[in-house]
Amino acid sequence: MNLTLAVESLLFASESPVKLAELVKIFAHEELVHFGADELILQETLASLISKYSSDAYAFEVREIAGGYQFLTKPAYGLVIRTLLVEKDRKRLSRASLETLSIIAYRQPISKAEIEYIRGVNCEYAMQKLLEKQLIEAAGRSDAPGKPMLYRTSAYFMEYFGISSLKDLPKLQEIPADEEAYHEQFRNEFREEPETENQFFNIRNTEPETGDPGYESGLPEREAELPEETQQ
Repeated sequence: MNLTLAVESLLFASESPVKLAELVKIFAHEELVHFGADELILQETLASLISKYSSDAYAFEVREIAGGYQFLTKPAYGLVIRTLLVEKDRKRLSRASLETLSIIAYRQPISKAEIEYIRGVNCEYAMQKLLEKQLIEAAGRSDAPGKPMLYRTSAYFMEYFGISSLKDLPKLQEIPADEEAYHEQFRNEFREEPETENQFFNIRNTEPETGDPGYESGLPEREAELPEETQQ
């Protein structure tokens, strides 16, 4: 077996940079000592791989990064790869995530409690997924009692949906004429019955009777038709 190919296979199979010390340790194993790969030889082998994959004939290269060596695609192909990853991410957005994202987009900045008030269900899981995908971000804290965290859409949100500003979002057919009336209704809802630990638990876990949150997403319908994640 060729030492260069053996090192190449290790770099290819690793999800993180492989350090030179790790390679030395691997080739010191009894089953691999026949390669005679000491530190100097391995350094020369890595240098040859770096030189080989620097050619324009390859879309990827071996780079020294974070104290180790790793196969990475070349920057010239970043747009192509990004397009693929974005499409994959879109397929993982569930209806629950889209509805939650729609509420944030049209009512931002907004607290998690307000989102759950509108949807009538616990939004913990959907919020977590949206934060992981960097579609939403923290936007400070509200002046309301307890100073809950507020959320808004991120810059990546606009890139994700191919819009240049929030003004490009589809127009909702039904928007309350008095925005302040909505907020007053929300405040009164929680003022009438002081929030307790048990009440908060019930609010977060109340499922709609029909299974339909009753909120029409303003985001592209084709997204909403994709397979749903497990909703909590």
